[in-house]
Amino acid sequence: MKNDLYIDQGYISLNKAGEQLCGDCVVFNSNEDTTICVLADGLGSGVKANILATLTSRILATMSAGGMSVEDCVDAIVRTLPECNVRKIAYSTFTIIKIKNQRYVELTRFDNPHTIVLHGGKNYKFEYSTRMIEGKKIYESHFQASEGDVLVVTSDGAIFAGIGYEYPFGWERKSIIQYLENHYSKEMTARQIAQNLAGECNRLYRGKPGDDTTIAVMRICKRYTANVMIGPPSSKNLDEVMTGEFFAQDGAKIVCGGTTNKIAARYLHTEVEASLDYGDSDLPPLYYVTGVDLSTEAVVTISKVLDYAKEYLSGQQLIDPWEGHTDGASRIAQELFDRATDINFFVGCAMNPAHQNPQLNLAFGAKFQLIDRLSKSLEKMGKKVTVKFY
Repeated sequence: MKNDLYIDQGYISLNKAGEQLCGDCVVFNSNEDTTICVLADGLGSGVKANILATLTSRILATMSAGGMSVEDCVDAIVRTLPECNVRKIAYSTFTIIKIKNQRYVELTRFDNPHTIVLHGGKNYKFEYSTRMIEGKKIYESHFQASEGDVLVVTSDGAIFAGIGYEYPFGWERKSIIQYLENHYSKEMTARQIAQNLAGECNRLYRGKPGDDTTIAVMRICKRYTANVMIGPPSSKNLDEVMTGEFFAQDGAKIVCGGTTNKIAARYLHTEVEASLDYGDSDLPPLYYVTGVDLSTEAVVTISKVLDYAKEYLSGQQLIDPWEGHTDGASRIAQELFDRATDINFFVGCAMNPAHQNPQLNLAFGAKFQLIDRLSKSLEKMGKKVTVKFY
């Protein structure tokens, strides 16, 4: 039986006030049947903490994805990064979440705050056991999750939020759980949940975090496919082939480019309607084609989407610039970043004479470079991406 579930993932990090680098690091990794999230919190803050957290998270994510045992993972960390000689405490704390077949959760934690699990929007109390590995007290949990469940991992910056202000002893776990329950919506993505919680942490810190603060979220949801067709094919004889395969796909249909929209309209026996509404953007306006969910201009719009992808992957945006906007780039970002789990690109290889204009600074390969870079960015977001050329 085909598994129609997907692990939506996202994180947001707030740097300690005055620091250019975050001392926390989140790494997501996956293979055919397993999705992994590692959040590491390096000792202290700044450059040293960033290096420690980055090494810890990447080592653990790589080893976990390779099927290595918890003992081997912890042993590798202990041997690679010895404890601080001055403070005699751990160089980095960490949490590892491994979800197999979108259902079975293995949770391993060392000195990070307890992971929070929401089931039906309410706190789910799961059991855990402890054991000593290489002198470290490790917490472990195993349980079965279901569609709609949300797993929230935080660094200790979250529980320190509000110290000296609203909460004399920090933001306690029970208060964080209450906040998540009160602000839960089944429509929220993992990233939006992380943004919401990080935003409240930032508010409690009055905009100046006293510690690096990171929220990483995994959410089990239904798969959703988006299909993007951009550019006419290399030969007119391929028009019917490309559009036929494009419209045969399940999911949302996005067509980019004036000529490409004309080809789509001809296949659908309809017309292209041009809009003069630029909305709140200086990007080219949308087109309207009956039977197409979203019709936009191509290279300029996709270039903006790629800029948005860079901001998304920075993991530091409390409010995304595309949210609530109706221009072509914002709507594509909403569809590909916020909704889609599987994305199919149908790319035509015809040369566009407009892209040879030196004033536009666009080479013949601009479209292909943009799609390649955007595809790689989407894969970093955890999306399943396919690209087919015509």
